Amino acid sequence: MRHQTPDTRDRKTDESAVARCPLPIACAQAGVTTMMVIAFMGIFLLIMGTITSYAFEQAKYGRALYGREQALAIAESGLEYYRWFLAHNPGNLTNGTGLPGPYTYTVNDPEGGTLGNASLTVTGNSQCGVIQSIDITSRGTSNANVGFPRTLFARYMRPSVAAYSYLLKSNVWAGPDRNITGRYHSNGGIRMDGTNNSDVSSALTTWTCDAGSGCPSTKNGVFGAGPGFALWYNSAASVDFAGIATSLASLKTYAQTGGGLYFASSTGSVTSRGYHMLFKSNGTVDVSRVTGTVGVKGSADGSTFPTEYNIIANKTLLGNYTIPASCSLIFADDRVWVEGVVKGKVTVVAATPSDTGTSPDAIIANNITYAANDGTSGLTVMSERNVLIPLTSPDIMEIHGIFVAQSGYYGRNHYTTSGNNEVPSQYDSYVMQTQLTTVGTIVSAGRTGTKWTNGGVFVSGYATRVDAYDQLQAMNPPPFTPSASTDYSFVLWREQ
Repeated sequence: MRHQTPDTRDRKTDESAVARCPLPIACAQAGVTTMMVIAFMGIFLLIMGTITSYAFEQAKYGRALYGREQALAIAESGLEYYRWFLAHNPGNLTNGTGLPGPYTYTVNDPEGGTLGNASLTVTGNSQCGVIQSIDITSRGTSNANVGFPRTLFARYMRPSVAAYSYLLKSNVWAGPDRNITGRYHSNGGIRMDGTNNSDVSSALTTWTCDAGSGCPSTKNGVFGAGPGFALWYNSAASVDFAGIATSLASLKTYAQTGGGLYFASSTGSVTSRGYHMLFKSNGTVDVSRVTGTVGVKGSADGSTFPTEYNIIANKTLLGNYTIPASCSLIFADDRVWVEGVVKGKVTVVAATPSDTGTSPDAIIANNITYAANDGTSGLTVMSERNVLIPLTSPDIMEIHGIFVAQSGYYGRNHYTTSGNNEVPSQYDSYVMQTQLTTVGTIVSAGRTGTKWTNGGVFVSGYATRVDAYDQLQAMNPPPFTPSASTDYSFVLWREQ
């Protein structure tokens, strides 16, 4: 009988396994724990790596941000440097080198060393050979991080009257129907019964409000029933109208010798001469010689009614003229009538600087609009005396531009349909019109008026007036537009 002998090798193997892991369940748990430790260590290392990477990126971003902000300050320093340079060297566009730019301005660290450099490009904007404004581009680079330069652009010029909706020298009354957008200033007193969304300022602390303003008593510089009183200011700085007055003789010379358009004094009696200018959307202007006008009685003060000759009866076309881009100035030694669609920037002047016995007017004969309202088109009309809207103006009228009455007044005279001063019957329907919208600026030495009332009842002019200044013209006005200040400053500042 054979006996089966146990396999001692298998028993030894089992015993070895039991020795290594006497409890199989415990061994399984130990394996899981090891795997969890490894997993958690991996997660921890991943999180730590992410945090570390984030910290490094934040530090890198902080250094970049610091360099960018420092570059902006350096670019601004470049602008301020050249403003200082121009104050001491007016009109010098080459940084005193006589050579083309760009020019390098080094910004020093007060504690030693340099912070960076600004690269300056300077360009003059000229008309008729005369600099109107200076554009300065400053590219700042910080030594802390040269990879993040910043570039600033600024326009350096005297602030233009185009920054105002109205700029007046005399006392004025803005009625309750007025809706004024933009700054409104007078060297005289202001009765503001209309609506304003910007500053209304008077150079006076108090004034005696006369009967013409409906209140014969002492009032604040600005007073009235208007809702915008939070923006009213008394004792504001007076505007120097003598400084505003551009040299008309110089403008005549620029038009004659600088490439502009010049029209000599027309022949004939004072009642039948002048020039009619019809602007066209293609950048040209039809110029006609006025050979006949219609006389009607109109009053600038509501009491006296002299005969005026602002309605054209006959005219002769002289030609169609392209407005020169390098000298967009039209000078007439006579009266002018202006209307049409203006393309580009142009200035029209009606003056007789060599004849002290006459002071011609500019007459806004009809609607004036721009070919584009993006700032590329603009019109300034300057008169040695008055800027007037005639009796035969449109019922709903819209005019865009900067209108300057240097020694006279801006307005539409008072007309009547009855009494000894009545207008011819065929013009009765023109006496009372509906609405006048003005987009731009009115500059007037005398008191303005486009609406007339009698005992509070509307009797002549425009029943509703809407006024808004043109911000784009303020930063880039037509050539030779008068300045509101003798001080130069940055009127435009932006990052490129």
